[in-house]
Amino acid sequence: METNTSYSYKSLEAIRARKEYILKDIQKDDQKIRNLWGNLFHKPDMMVSSKMPSKRISSLMTTGAGVFDGIILAWKLYRKFGKKKRK
Repeated sequence: METNTSYSYKSLEAIRARKEYILKDIQKDDQKIRNLWGNLFHKPDMMVSSKMPSKRISSLMTTGAGVFDGIILAWKLYRKFGKKKRK
């Protein structure tokens, strides 16, 4: 993407050509962002029947361990910052 903003246009055709170039560039960037956004929120194929059972079990254990770790972290943070001390 060009960052130079000083262009000297000699005719309307040059302006139209530049406009088309910028529009195509914006559309290309938009498509790239849409693809990345779609991949970001794509559901993992954890329970696909074509996977081997050992991979499914391993994936479930990894997910379960992550959830358990999050719960433990939340509990520790609650105990540290959630209690109000009374005197």
